[in-house]
Amino acid sequence: MRIVVAHNRYREAQPSGENTIVDSEIAQLTAAGVEVLPFIRSSDEIPSMSKTAKALLPISPIWAPRAQEDLSRLLTAHRPDVLHLHNPYPLLSPWVVRTAHRHGVPVVQTVHNYRQVCSSGIYFRDGIICQDCKGRALGVPAIVHRCYRNSAAQSALMAATLAVHRGTWRSVDRFIALTSAIADHLHDYGIPADRIVVKPNSVPDPGRPAPLGDGFLFLARLTPEKGVGLLLEAWRRHPVGALGPLRIAGDGELRPMVEAAAAERPDVVYLGQLDRAGVRAAIESSAVVLAASTWHDVLPTVIIEALASGRPVLGTALGGIPYLVGADAPREPAGTGPAAVASAVAGDGAAPMPVGVVAGEAGWVVPPDPAAMAAALPVARAGAPALAAAARARYERTFHPDVVIKQHLDIYADLARR
Repeated sequence: MRIVVAHNRYREAQPSGENTIVDSEIAQLTAAGVEVLPFIRSSDEIPSMSKTAKALLPISPIWAPRAQEDLSRLLTAHRPDVLHLHNPYPLLSPWVVRTAHRHGVPVVQTVHNYRQVCSSGIYFRDGIICQDCKGRALGVPAIVHRCYRNSAAQSALMAATLAVHRGTWRSVDRFIALTSAIADHLHDYGIPADRIVVKPNSVPDPGRPAPLGDGFLFLARLTPEKGVGLLLEAWRRHPVGALGPLRIAGDGELRPMVEAAAAERPDVVYLGQLDRAGVRAAIESSAVVLAASTWHDVLPTVIIEALASGRPVLGTALGGIPYLVGADAPREPAGTGPAAVASAVAGDGAAPMPVGVVAGEAGWVVPPDPAAMAAALPVARAGAPALAAAARARYERTFHPDVVIKQHLDIYADLARR
């Protein structure tokens, strides 16, 4: 089987789980005997482009003529069975779907975000979840609020791109939804159920988990929607040293906030941006991995990496996080607030569980609220040893490459037959 994998890489300076997943999938497919033809562009190429190429950048999200020419040559020369698209922006454009179809090649797209509808792709602006553009022919609110790169002009271009390519997206032959929540998003967009397959991502098996370390790890972009501000507010509600160390890794606009917290408290350690070896070392040094997202985070790769290393996860009950840890969404807090202690005990009968904290197979979820997160932190620290083996077992059963790659190949084979 011969597959073209098309992806516009995000800037390397901005850590991207999507880049990691694409690299991992290419390696896994190659190991499974698939001939992979990467069709990759990177946003890091933009500063070194010629003046002519830069002049064409404003129309690239809509058309990207150079990419279409290159893709046409690739498809003509190799006649692949399927084109698998990940991120098309800004250097590929959704037009690659039309180019592939013109060559008789079916298209699969993995949906990593909400970019069919939302110009920023995350349903989040000004610190809150926002779906103002949902159901609109043109995303005027995105232009008004400068949702794409904080620019009215670029937001207008992206809103126009989404309007122009509504039919393009609806012509995709098969969508891979990473969770049932993404499948619902696609249904709302008008995609028939028989063209949607729910399949999660995987990460390579790091091997037998090391013994649990101490404390917590937060590894993500340091941006408002990833929730580092919520986490630090929750952390400050506990005395210094009471929970062990809080390690924070990543980079982004909120880096000064993190550096200030690390200077303020000796139990907050800022690790900076880590390479793959550094990520693994940071996970192994910790007992619990945190996912404090305040948006409907689709499928944070760091959670799968945590489970693979036998680390349970404490996260917010948004997006794909409850699915990843095997937890249902938490009930509405009762009593005096989300940190109030319920009279009921946890499901195993072992200890009281703060209201709003829901235990799952491989971790815990809470509402995206500092008080709820603060109440859950000691629960997670105390409960980590009991859930470590379950975290690894969930990875092996649901997110291991051997499990996921079979689903992946079945999708390709079914589409090629059709």
